[in-house]
Amino acid sequence: MKIGLFFGSFNPVHIGHMLIADFLIHNSDLDQIWMVVTPHNPLKPKKSLAKDYDRLHLMRLATEDNNHIKPSDLEFSLPKPSYTVDTMAYVTEKYPQHDFHLIMGGDSIASLHRWKNYEVLLQKYKILVYRRPEYELGDLQNHESVTILDAPQIEISASYVRNRIKEKQSIRYLVPDAVYQYLEDNPIY
Repeated sequence: MKIGLFFGSFNPVHIGHMLIADFLIHNSDLDQIWMVVTPHNPLKPKKSLAKDYDRLHLMRLATEDNNHIKPSDLEFSLPKPSYTVDTMAYVTEKYPQHDFHLIMGGDSIASLHRWKNYEVLLQKYKILVYRRPEYELGDLQNHESVTILDAPQIEISASYVRNRIKEKQSIRYLVPDAVYQYLEDNPIY
């Protein structure tokens, strides 16, 4: 099976994340997408993150009715901070029956040269890149392992959603319905 790994803090998961995952399922040869909730991205401060299992629970709620998009906690048991090259090696060894692809935004492909052992990622894996407004894709966009996709974009971010919650404003329609209902009753943020 061809599985795309879509890494993110998902703090919280919002409709922009889900829109991209759904687009990739329907516009690539992927059979499934695993939404990998990252405990700690080395390029982001950890202090702003909700608890790992809270973010995972929100992802489970967001994906519960979709057979092609699955939540994943595979980085929870790996050393922190999480490095994509290490996670890809781990998942490839643990699930040798699957063909894993890496999913990332245009901002990430532009900075990929700063990632730990990025050359290994380019050598061993196909990378599906969705464009992000206002980000140049950089030189690696032309690498043979990279495929650029024009997924629909919504100007929304997890920090925007968190700020709306903090200001006691509605986040309805910014997050999946099940996530909205849960956050209404459980003040994670």
